[in-house]
Amino acid sequence: MQIEQLKQLVLDTLADMKARDVSVIDVRGKTAVTDFMVVASGTSDRHVKALAQTVAFRAKDAGESPLGSEGVNEGEWALVDLNGVVV
Repeated sequence: MQIEQLKQLVLDTLADMKARDVSVIDVRGKTAVTDFMVVASGTSDRHVKALAQTVAFRAKDAGESPLGSEGVNEGEWALVDLNGVVV
């Protein structure tokens, strides 16, 4: 999957899940860690957890398994590393 397609999958998933304040930061050429960072807010710990889990599930379903995730169990914050896109 191309990086732009992966970014769009993430954005579509966040929109479907009604994430708030979604921002995309293009970090290509600024870091070797990733190409895009996507930052979004949820309305509760449960919502944040659901956002992260759904992003990871849909990415995996599309053939892009997450490299890892952090904070998902607590739900106060979460990070999903999809290699070219960090959410």
